Amino acid sequence: MGISNAVRKRIVELCDKKGITVNKLSYHSAVPKTTVSDFMKGTNKSMGIENLKKLCDGLDMSITEFFDTDVFRNLEQEIK
Repeated sequence: MGISNAVRKRIVELCDKKGITVNKLSYHSAVPKTTVSDFMKGTNKSMGIENLKKLCDGLDMSITEFFDTDVFRNLEQEIK
């Protein structure tokens, strides 16, 4: 799994855990809905670190907590 897919998966997992939609997260985070939507659909392959930090704020967690999962610990190296 690549980093973009891992981030998407983590966002969905955390939204499910909090009982909110990704659109609601976008609203609470002050990240434009189109930015989040395009990333989640894969139209935009990357989520800027500033926007990811805002999403973490909207989830009431640190960016360190966001990445502190086995999904990110076990990512394959992207440059070979």
